[in-house]
Amino acid sequence: MNEGPLSKIAIVGAGSVGATIAYACLIRGVGKRIALYDVNRAKVDAEVLDLNHGLQFVPMATLDGSDDLAVCADANVVVITAGAKQKPGQTRMDLLSANGSILRQLVPKLLAVAPQAIFLIVSNPVDVMTYATLKLSGLPKQRVLGSGTVLDSSRFRFLIARRCDVAVQNVHAYIIGEHGDSEIPLWSSASIANVPLHEWSVPGHGKLSVRDRTEIFQNVKTAAYQIIQGKGATSYAIGLATAKILEAILHDENRILPVSSLLKDYQGIDDVCLSVPSIVNRGGVEQALAIKMNDAELGGLRNSAEQIKCAIAQAGF
Repeated sequence: MNEGPLSKIAIVGAGSVGATIAYACLIRGVGKRIALYDVNRAKVDAEVLDLNHGLQFVPMATLDGSDDLAVCADANVVVITAGAKQKPGQTRMDLLSANGSILRQLVPKLLAVAPQAIFLIVSNPVDVMTYATLKLSGLPKQRVLGSGTVLDSSRFRFLIARRCDVAVQNVHAYIIGEHGDSEIPLWSSASIANVPLHEWSVPGHGKLSVRDRTEIFQNVKTAAYQIIQGKGATSYAIGLATAKILEAILHDENRILPVSSLLKDYQGIDDVCLSVPSIVNRGGVEQALAIKMNDAELGGLRNSAEQIKCAIAQAGF
């Protein structure tokens, strides 16, 4: 796959998430050709028209849309956002049945029009949907990944940065496991500008107490629910996070991101998709990194894996 004029992104689903991913990609100059597909013809036409009216103000690109899957033909990356919308009070797992059914229909058709594509799953519950796509497609595990905890880790870093009054770019910390209620914060390896977070104590920039940590993690876990309650859907941050993953793929960056992918014999975890820091490049997910965790974190990750496995079985994959 070559980054350049031939780099094509197909986004399946023109709802708030899919349209915002397209917008973020245009602004960041990710992909020269973007295709938007949705079963709702009026919706996809309106989104494409609105986005095309801004092409003068972004790096050169073309944008097409249709209710015909042929618009996704020869895509280098297919991004799947289609599915039932999470409503106030619902967990991501509550979307399992509806979104699993949609994938069963979509994946074979998408493979027929874009057989060489890498599949990037954003639909929730993302870890189960990533595993389902892998099984439905028969693709090598490197070519199927989920947006995973890239967004959760960004929320985590933002909250730490705000509490310590430092730039978020200087905070290095990951959320791993399920993109959902069983996710794990890696406090033991978190740092600010190479200073371990548990040693961070700078006058005027605070020191995190146990209560601070509890509040920060709780806010990470409930962030989506807060946003859905207020405006109906999360869109901007997931749009930017997905654009960053696409950039890592199309630009062959070897960027380390906590994407969801199939883990094989990973610290006692096997045959399940969940998020750990992984190298992402033009081949997709090259490999998951064997990161250091304390016993509590590893136990939490294994528990998260079991929760996802139960959901996979429940969905019939």
